[in-house]
Amino acid sequence: MISCVIDKERLKNQQEKPSNPYHIALRFCLETLHQFLEEEGEEKALTHVVVEQRGKKENNELELEFRRICDGQNVSEKNFPFEILFSDKKAMSSGLQLADLVARPIGLSVFRDDQKNRAFQVLEKKLFCKGGRQKFGKDYKNWGIKSFHS
Repeated sequence: MISCVIDKERLKNQQEKPSNPYHIALRFCLETLHQFLEEEGEEKALTHVVVEQRGKKENNELELEFRRICDGQNVSEKNFPFEILFSDKKAMSSGLQLADLVARPIGLSVFRDDQKNRAFQVLEKKLFCKGGRQKFGKDYKNWGIKSFHS
């Protein structure tokens, strides 16, 4: 798994003109996805990225940012062979349902790191880590979880 946790209030208060938190999360997740695919030797394969529809304006803005990132406006300055697919909430996509299920335990692991979180204890073994599969569950900060909250 690859995830991004953002404290939207703090982000808004830290910047004169705050960045769009969805765009920040999208950039991080796409960059990390590309790193994962490089590790697997699949970085040139077309990869479909499914995102949940929100609203016409928001979808258009997100797609534009997606295309910018994939066209080289990313940390590695590489083109990413990714295609965006928008899914309606009503589509019952198992991938989007899974994302909804893991979001809260991952967020709580960042915002309430002193609180016991049994769901996260299971999930952390699935987080992408620097160094490949043999390191899953270890060294996932800034790899499997990017946090913008402090």
